[in-house]
Amino acid sequence: MLYIIRHGRTDWNDLHKLQGRTDIPLNGEGRRMAEKAADEYKDVHFDVCYCSPLVRARETAEILLRGREVPIITDERLVEMSFGRFEGVENSFQIPDCPINELFFHPESYTPSETCGESLDELFARTGEFLDEAALPQVRAGKDVLIVGHGAMNSSIVSRIKNYPRRDFWKAGIENCKLMKLI
Repeated sequence: MLYIIRHGRTDWNDLHKLQGRTDIPLNGEGRRMAEKAADEYKDVHFDVCYCSPLVRARETAEILLRGREVPIITDERLVEMSFGRFEGVENSFQIPDCPINELFFHPESYTPSETCGESLDELFARTGEFLDEAALPQVRAGKDVLIVGHGAMNSSIVSRIKNYPRRDFWKAGIENCKLMKLI
């Protein structure tokens, strides 16, 4: 089986700030969410956990799997999508003509400028490589694999597994600390 979960909440989530690769820790609510998820999913078996190296994902994985003998392996390919100069911007949807909003409203036509960060092609390339080289071989070998990551990064994995077109990039609605079974 292949499972995916997004990290718990952070202060930047609460402030509606774009986090991207900025390394923001969980806040108290995020830790409570991870504790609740640990209890809710305690009977779901995992052989291995792959995790983004960002602290909010690592801490979520550690709380979720506390007391279990499940290895947590960080992988740089699972880092959140880069939003470039827009990381830290608060309430981007309220900024008229903010270029990063195209990613959220029309992902199929999103083309970042040099300062907007990562493209969807770049995101899909690195997460696809991770799936092909790390996660899917283990799933094919009968292992239960958990991925702990982020909104956009997780959406790229869900989109690939479910074969969603780009316009449906956000279709899965990746919520904080909600486990999704993909395969």
